[in-house]
Formats: sequence, structure tokens, C-alpha cells
Amino acid sequence: MATATTSAGRAPRADKVAVVDEVRQRFADADAVLFTEYRGLDVAEMADLRGRLIDADCRYKIYKNTLVRRALSVDAPAGTLDLLLGPTALAFCGKDPSAAAQALRTFAAEHDALVIKGGVLAGTLLSDAQVRELADLPSRDELMAQMLGAFAAPLTALGSMMNNLIGEVSGLLQALADKTPDSPAPADKTDDPDSDPSDPAQTDTENNQ
Repeated sequence: MATATTSAGRAPRADKVAVVDEVRQRFADADAVLFTEYRGLDVAEMADLRGRLIDADCRYKIYKNTLVRRALSVDAPAGTLDLLLGPTALAFCGKDPSAAAQALRTFAAEHDALVIKGGVLAGTLLSDAQVRELADLPSRDELMAQMLGAFAAPLTALGSMMNNLIGEVSGLLQALADKTPDSPAPADKTDDPDSDPSDPAQTDTENNQ
């Protein structure tokens, strides 16, 4: 098998190949991936955001945009690569994407520097507005609590409560599916696709060289 080469004709460095493979695997494993711009957040604020996302079963990672593009060049939904402008961090969500979207929306309301760009959910591109709508879905913990409450109710009311719960979630999911994703308009349209190396958040960047 021929060895892949860069545009300059050189074989890619092993560390960059490893990062591309890592990004590709994280996308494959995640239930959803949410794109954000973090320019202006300091180290303490980034640590706070990461902690909130960990509580939502989500990992917040920063990679060079060029390497993410390389990882997503084949399988990403149309328009995904347009989100990779300016300093971009990726939130890889576990089984509860709504909880991660809630954490991001709350943090963005508290810190203007965090910008929600959009995301990918079940192979579908989401706009920034749709990510915020995703935050309105009940989280897994909320669903479990409602289900436990339903089981504790009299049997005559159980069927009605469960039908209402299922109908509410189905309606929100259908509303997301029915909307044609708009091309997100990134807050920063800088020509430099890579993260700002002077940003304090870069001290926590993994494999960013």
C-alpha cells in the first residue's frame, strides 16, 4: 500500500497521524459532537467548562483545525468542515447529548467568549440554534426521574403519563429533524483556520503541534 503524503510530497509525521486517528475514533464513538469557539476564555474558565461537561458525560478537546479536517474529510456531513474556522474546541458527547448542550448553553450565557457554532448528531449537521434546542430535551437523568415517578403512580395513570412523556420527547426530536440546518455563521471568519497559539487555553491543547 502506498504511503499517504502531504501536499508538499512528504509523508505525514507519525504524531499527526496519531491525532487524526484519535479524532476520527472520537467522532465514531460519540453520540454527538458539538463545535464551539473559545477565544477569550482563560485557563480557569476553560477548566470550569471542562468540569461541567465531564459531569454531562462529555469530553472537551482542542485539536488543530487542519488535523480535524483531515480526519473528517470523508465521513462528515456536508457543511461540517465550515465549522472549523478560528479557535475551535470539540465537545464529544456520550449517551446524553442534551445534558452537554445544556451545559454549553448555560456556560455561554455566563461567558460571552464561548460561542456555540453547531454540531453533528446521528450523522446530521446541526446549526447553533438547533444545538440550543437540543438543550431543551430532557436529560437522561430527568427522563429516569420521570419514569420512576410514573412507576410509582397508580396503574390507572401510568399509561397516560408514559404516553405524554414519549410524545413530548418525540415531538422535540421531530422538530429538530424537520428543520433544514442552516449553514452556521461562525463568529470569527479569520483566514487562519488554526487555533490562536497566543490564547491561554492553548496550554491545555492536546497534540496541537
